[in-house]
Amino acid sequence: MFKKIENIFSVPELRRRILFTLALLIVYRIGTHVPTPGINSDALQQFFAQQSGNILGMVDMFTGGALSRLTVFGLGIMPYISASIIIQLLTVVVPHLAELKKQGSEGQEKITKYTRYGTVGISAVQGLGIAIGLEAMNSPTGTAVVMFPGWGFRLVTALTLTTGTVFLMWLGERITEKGIGNGISLIIFAGIVARFPAAVANTFRMMQTGELQIITLIVVLAIILGVTAAIVYVEISSRRLPIQYVRKAGAGTRGGNVSNSYLPLKLNPANVIPIIFAASIMSFPSTLSTFSQNSIFSQIGVWFSPSSPVYYILYVVLIVFFTYFYTSIIFNPDDVADNIQKSGGVIPGKRPGKATSDFIDYVLSRLTFIGALYLSVLAILPQFIISWFNVPFYFGGTSLLIVIGVGLDLIQRIESHLITHNYDGFLKRGKVKRGGFA
Repeated sequence: MFKKIENIFSVPELRRRILFTLALLIVYRIGTHVPTPGINSDALQQFFAQQSGNILGMVDMFTGGALSRLTVFGLGIMPYISASIIIQLLTVVVPHLAELKKQGSEGQEKITKYTRYGTVGISAVQGLGIAIGLEAMNSPTGTAVVMFPGWGFRLVTALTLTTGTVFLMWLGERITEKGIGNGISLIIFAGIVARFPAAVANTFRMMQTGELQIITLIVVLAIILGVTAAIVYVEISSRRLPIQYVRKAGAGTRGGNVSNSYLPLKLNPANVIPIIFAASIMSFPSTLSTFSQNSIFSQIGVWFSPSSPVYYILYVVLIVFFTYFYTSIIFNPDDVADNIQKSGGVIPGKRPGKATSDFIDYVLSRLTFIGALYLSVLAILPQFIISWFNVPFYFGGTSLLIVIGVGLDLIQRIESHLITHNYDGFLKRGKVKRGGFA
């Protein structure tokens, strides 16, 4: 273990990327503790303590607790994700965006620019809505959450929250570009991991006061270990489609060489993205009902609370939809079949072209269905754990899936850098030896 860590930091570029990533994540964590002006933080946290078991608890988990404290990063990165959802959906129905998607890197840059504009707009609307709702809120003890209500507070809050989200978006892009790993995923990852120590401490406190029994804790830990093992198994599992490549025979040889390879299709092609997309959409009604005193919004909040069957039905439907939708975006069977044919490959028993594409689509559709069921179970698991065992934190498969998924991706990227470094070093030594013999 120590040897591997030593190898990681012995590669200058990898060391620089890791330290750069850690530095920006530290900046993010500092920002989650910088309060928005005019807020009574104690009163707000008392209010959010009552919301820990619903969808707002999950959204607060994604923001690393910044929403419950309403810090400058109170909206987190969720507006950026919402904007990404909208833009991706529009690429299907808007010809201009569909054409940009086909233009490669230049088109992607324009789509990214539109996503940024959408992030600013969504953040401003959400920030203003939250500010207006906060003015009418009181803690369970009757203390007002907003100390100086009015348009001054509303505009400052909306501007602060919007700026915080834009800054987080910038941090994520810089991590992806100059750090290691996907910046947006790592920001969510850091927010979830940062809450683990407090959850553990709160668990021990509840055990000491008798609110949580040791038997209950053992059962919950067993569930956590079981879910963790299941997530690791699914995330590293894949369906391998065999591919044969026939190479033409050279001069003086008879026949051709046949090499075997395979096309790996993940058991969960969409990863955790559908849950994040679904949670982002589901958070809108809950946020409106929480920060608004309107009776209509309050009724909507009842429908979207974990005690309502409507909540689970819509949540699962959205997860299934986004699983299929996101998989169709990142994986095109026609393109894959075309690339296999161009490289001289063939799937045994399938004719090149449309037959190969249809077969890949057939397998991928069934894998996507399994992935959608798997993600749906992980998404609704927290609500049952909270209601059955009254655990003091938002435990669930979603948080574990994000942590494990991002962790595995990070390990793979580090391994890739290490392999590349060793390979380059070997070539350099080979050149020196050849030069010496010359």
